[in-house]
Amino acid sequence: MRILQLHSNYITYKPLEKEINIAEEAEKTETRLEEIIVLFTAIEEGDNAAMAQKAIDDVRAFLGKLKVNRILIYPFAHLSSNLSKPSQALAIIKDMEAYAKTKGIETYRAPFGWNKQFTISIKGHPLAEQARSYAPSEPAATTEPKAPSEPKKEEEPVSAALKAEDTMKSYWHILQPDGSLVPIEEFKFKGHTNLQKFSQYEIKKTRAVTVMPPHVPLMKRLEIADYEPGSDPGNIRWYPKGRMIKSLLEQYVTARVAAYGGMEVETPLMYDFNHPSLSSYLNRFPARQYVLKSEDKELFLRFAACFGQFLMVHDVQFSYKQMPLKLYELTRYSFRREKSGEVVGLKRLRAFTMPDCHAFCTDLEQAKKEFMVRFDLCLDVLANIGLEKDDYEIAMRFTKDFYAEHKDFIAELAQKFGKPILAEVWNERFFYFALKWDLNFVDNQDKAAALSTDQIDVENAKRYDITYVDEKGEKQYPLILHCSPSGAIERDIYALLEKAYREQMNGKAPMLPLWLSPTQVRLIPISDRFMGKVEELAKQISSRCIRVDIDDTAATLQKKIREAEQEWVPYVIVVGEKEIESGTLSVRDRAQKGKQESMTAEQLIAKVCDKIAGKPFKPLPLPIYLSQRPQFHG
Repeated sequence: MRILQLHSNYITYKPLEKEINIAEEAEKTETRLEEIIVLFTAIEEGDNAAMAQKAIDDVRAFLGKLKVNRILIYPFAHLSSNLSKPSQALAIIKDMEAYAKTKGIETYRAPFGWNKQFTISIKGHPLAEQARSYAPSEPAATTEPKAPSEPKKEEEPVSAALKAEDTMKSYWHILQPDGSLVPIEEFKFKGHTNLQKFSQYEIKKTRAVTVMPPHVPLMKRLEIADYEPGSDPGNIRWYPKGRMIKSLLEQYVTARVAAYGGMEVETPLMYDFNHPSLSSYLNRFPARQYVLKSEDKELFLRFAACFGQFLMVHDVQFSYKQMPLKLYELTRYSFRREKSGEVVGLKRLRAFTMPDCHAFCTDLEQAKKEFMVRFDLCLDVLANIGLEKDDYEIAMRFTKDFYAEHKDFIAELAQKFGKPILAEVWNERFFYFALKWDLNFVDNQDKAAALSTDQIDVENAKRYDITYVDEKGEKQYPLILHCSPSGAIERDIYALLEKAYREQMNGKAPMLPLWLSPTQVRLIPISDRFMGKVEELAKQISSRCIRVDIDDTAATLQKKIREAEQEWVPYVIVVGEKEIESGTLSVRDRAQKGKQESMTAEQLIAKVCDKIAGKPFKPLPLPIYLSQRPQFHG
């Protein structure tokens, strides 16, 4: 059992739609409760009534300290990936409610099994936010002989770079568009709220998540992705809609890197932990590895494409004439053994898809020139995915000496971005790079996640004995640029969902970019007698590489329209006798808050094709008829 306990000024919540078959009956009206302890509660496999009572007893201890006697038990499955069966969870939630009332606590409970909208105001004192978890008690001791004790688990290897992150002294500045550095304590953040939030997040280095971010219920309700109960929270299952979105993003980024000149390769998932070049590199990379035994070798799962590409280029013969030499791989998957408290939704995973492009450059001047080209590439890739400059902030990292020697170059980067940048400055270089930047999306919890990134690597060519032939016919070590034009594909989807939620809070209709929407056009026949014409219309639209489906269910017309809105379908068309006879369609445009526009089928096709021009296409990921679709999120 997991509980997030919040001492609140008030909470308002409203049931929106049932999520499971055994959902309780409830009115779709808003409830407001003030001066109350809210218990966001997830019931896990193996929980029981005794644990429910223990949780309430613990709450009572806080009630006395906080001088309040009202609680709201709020079922919140998103706190765990190891959930019990819904029927068991409901029974335990009811046990909590009943036990609390017997203890004289004024008790309220939000309905179980619903997707609910809520707003909460949390008090600011130190006890206002508490997170607790409960596990079944150990079985009672017996007189049976004890099994032999397990050998002590060896300490898992942690890179020196990761240890250094906790001890290195950082000097934080704001890099102005003119290239000047302002100590962060002197910078006025007026007009730069997002940068201020990002700066606080980076400086604190607190990555643990205590409240579920909005994109998690969205990814489930939209049937994009979910936690995999047979694995752990850092590994995700992708439903047909989500797999299509993910695949389109993968295709788009790969096509952009190919146009840039990246040569696509494929390399292994696991490597020898004791390989001299690899073991040395591991200690220069701030990431935790998965390690496994295979016969007489200790192997680790890759956390980037660097290892395979560097080992490959070690065996490649090339000269300055072929440089910068660009290799690319879409790693499905890269693996990082993130801390359990930091793993959440699509933001931070243990297995993720990373587009990884390395450029091998002759010298620093060529590297800086290529760095600029790739910077523009990254900004453009994110913009085409659906993330603009207002959606993210940049962190840049370098030493004082590098800044002093290359101030003009850093100023050019800052000027190109056009907004102040968070700069982390070190007295001396510890990592393998001399300069690094990353674009960071700031989400609805004021936390951040890195997307695009690039680095100037000054160590690994020598470490892997990678050489090229210069103009004099002599062997030289190149510099290496490490770039991910989009960052992890999963994080792009996280950012798009968080952005959609933010827009909804600002009164806009939440939606995905049109080219990523699983259904782009939905046709709703008024009755079955128009089905033939609707099917002809669907064929006409889909023949132009547009994803169109048909709602042929027995639901009422209003419910069909409402469900299309719940699925974020961009264009919805109700088809009846009037539309068939006139040849003119009344198209509901989600981007315009459902505003209806009259147009012919060809005009609609032209409008959609114009908006998705230049983007990859995949056909509908589900049956065209809604009546034939399974429900993936129960």
